[in-house]
Amino acid sequence: MARILSIETSTSICSVALHERGALLALAEIKEPGAHAEKLLLLVDEVFEKAGLSFADLDAVAVSQGPGSYTGLRIGVSTAKGIAFGLDIPLIGINTLQAMAASQAVERGEYVVAVLDARRKEVYTQTFGDTLEEITSIESLILEEGVFASVLEKGKVYFVGDGAEKVKEEIQHSNAFFPMNWEQSLSAKNMGQLAFEKFARQAWEDLAYFVPNYLKEFKALQSSKNPFVKS
Repeated sequence: MARILSIETSTSICSVALHERGALLALAEIKEPGAHAEKLLLLVDEVFEKAGLSFADLDAVAVSQGPGSYTGLRIGVSTAKGIAFGLDIPLIGINTLQAMAASQAVERGEYVVAVLDARRKEVYTQTFGDTLEEITSIESLILEEGVFASVLEKGKVYFVGDGAEKVKEEIQHSNAFFPMNWEQSLSAKNMGQLAFEKFARQAWEDLAYFVPNYLKEFKALQSSKNPFVKS
C-alpha cells in the first residue's frame, strides 16, 4: 500500500501527514511555542484518527532531515526513528528544502528557491528546477546585493519558505515571485510524493547512523563578497 507517515518539525510549524502512494490521506499541524516537544505525538494520533488507520497500517515513516531548527530537527528525527524501530519499518529522510519547493507548482523552465530563515540576514537555501531537480547544493547565504542573481537571469523564480519575506526586502527583480501563503511550504503534506519515490527505490536510512542535517554545525556561512570563500 505504501502508507507513509511524514513528520515535519524543522521550523516553527509542527506538522504531521499521512500519505498513501504519495496521495494525502490526513494532515494535522500546529504553530505554537513548544509544540514540537509537547504536541508531536498528539498530532500523530490525530492523523491516524482522521484517516481511520493505526500504526500497524504503516509501511514507512518519513522525516524532514533539515536544515532547520536544531531543537525541532532533533525532536522530529528521534520520534521518527523510534516509530521506525518499534514497528520495524523503513525510515526515509527528506531534504527539508526540497519538500518546501514541492509546495510550489511551476511551469517548464521556471525555478523554485527554498529559503529558511537562519536569523539576522542569513538564510539556508537551495534552488530547484521544474522537476524538483537540484540546481544548487544546500548552502548558507547572507542576503545582500546580487544574491540569487544567477538564477533570476534564467527565468521566473518562486521563493518559498519562512525566509521569503527577508529575501523580498533585498530583491527587486521582474523574475522574482513570492507566493502569498509561504506557510504552506512548511507543511508535512509536501513530503508525500518525495517519500513515496524514495520508498519505491528502497532509498531508506540506516537507523543507527541517520542524523539531521543541521548545516550550520559543519558548513561555513557564505557571502558573495567574502574574499576567503571560493566560488
